[in-house]
Amino acid sequence: MQLPATVPLAPSSTSCGDWQAGLRAELAEAGRIGFAGQFPSSCGEREWSIAPADPDGYAARAIEGMWRELGGKITGTVRDGKVPVGLKPAFVNKSLSLAEVIRDINKYSNNVMTQQLFLTLGLQSTGRGSWESGRQVIGNWWRSRWPQLTPPVWENGAGLSREERITARSLAGMLQTAWASPQMPELLSSLPIVGVDGTLRRVNTSGAKGMAHLKTGTLRDVTALAGVVNSHSGKRYLLVGMINHPLAPNARPALHALVDWAAQDAPSATPNLASNAPKVSQQR
Repeated sequence: MQLPATVPLAPSSTSCGDWQAGLRAELAEAGRIGFAGQFPSSCGEREWSIAPADPDGYAARAIEGMWRELGGKITGTVRDGKVPVGLKPAFVNKSLSLAEVIRDINKYSNNVMTQQLFLTLGLQSTGRGSWESGRQVIGNWWRSRWPQLTPPVWENGAGLSREERITARSLAGMLQTAWASPQMPELLSSLPIVGVDGTLRRVNTSGAKGMAHLKTGTLRDVTALAGVVNSHSGKRYLLVGMINHPLAPNARPALHALVDWAAQDAPSATPNLASNAPKVSQQR
């Protein structure tokens, strides 16, 4: 891959905001990644997982590149096809556990890994690893658990979609069920902690640092938070906040104030919807 050695920095007064759009990435060429824009220094260090432009040829290029770095030379070609009968793999690399994979996905909003998980669910359930089979599996799963809630709309299983959507009430209902499930500890530990790690590492709140496990959601005109907030009294609240507006990134302080509001037990008058689940705080 041809990669730029440096990226121009935006003026120090530039807020982090939608830093990915500001970079103006050039990703159309299979063997090259370029940036025509600037990166705000206020963002600090960031990670951006990008699907290769030519996924079918990516493995061959990656292996050849690593082999050349080790001093080797490849003169043949890579062929796609079934392995001849009797041959066995030279080595096998097992995936991380599902809990570890989801932790990497949620902590850093890795959309590429999310899409691979979505395709894998479809493959294991129907024998076909496609967007349609993934949508079928997830749709059946949702309807079997929350028939009373408006189902989400799925496209490719990740956050980088203009079609996918969910209501605040449906997301809160799903989180309530997740809280009562045996997998709750794994899910909670996979979510970024406000002011501590993941995509919320640099978020400064007045009184909620280290007290909220939340997943971020960001597009050019969308910003959202959802998860669990531990309050100063020891109570826990489900929080769902979504903002859809051309200036949505500018409203992040409002969502951070919502997290503080919950941490300070402001929603204490809200009744529990289930005795074994946190209280619900919703903002649309």
